Amino acid sequence: MTAETSQTLDRGLRVLKLLADTDHGLTVTELSHKLGVNRTVIYRLLATLEQHALVRRDLGGRARVGLGVLRLGRQVHPLVREAAMPALRSLAEDIGATAHLTLVDGAEALAVAVVEPSWTDYHVAYRAGFRHPLERGAAGKAILSARQQRADDPGYTLTHGELEAGACGAAAPLLGVTGIEGSVGVVMLAEVVPERVGPRVMDAAREVAEALR
Repeated sequence: MTAETSQTLDRGLRVLKLLADTDHGLTVTELSHKLGVNRTVIYRLLATLEQHALVRRDLGGRARVGLGVLRLGRQVHPLVREAAMPALRSLAEDIGATAHLTLVDGAEALAVAVVEPSWTDYHVAYRAGFRHPLERGAAGKAILSARQQRADDPGYTLTHGELEAGACGAAAPLLGVTGIEGSVGVVMLAEVVPERVGPRVMDAAREVAEALR
């Protein structure tokens, strides 16, 4: 901590981070031990965060992230899109296919940024806001692959005709970006995805991840 920072705000943000990293919530005692502060301080922090709907407590007293975080999260998409656009434009122009950034939204994959190539005679129309189950399509499957493999570099995923007849997809997950789970990919009209597309998509995913860190 420095003279220019707020200890109370810092502790409140640390509480939110701890709660975001657990699925089952944390008790006041657990938060007290993790932060190294007394229970009275934790009670005050939780009460303040509850007033802003950033934290909720269940009947058992366990604190969890509140729905107010979702309202803040909606403002993240424009910032994420802006950061990802240079890498997506480069990918679309290089491959000659529609490039996209997809993020997890519950059990669905949500396209939040899309760039179409400028020089091709035809390409797949793919719009920001398009949703599909995580279990279908390269974008969602790449995210699931990263979850399952828990590897530093799970590679890329290829699919054919899962979301649109005659369309192929290639996607690689975003890695090492705290608080964001997603993938970068391309979709094209082709029988087979060219060999160079997978590695190029992985490079683009690394570029986007770096821009978001």
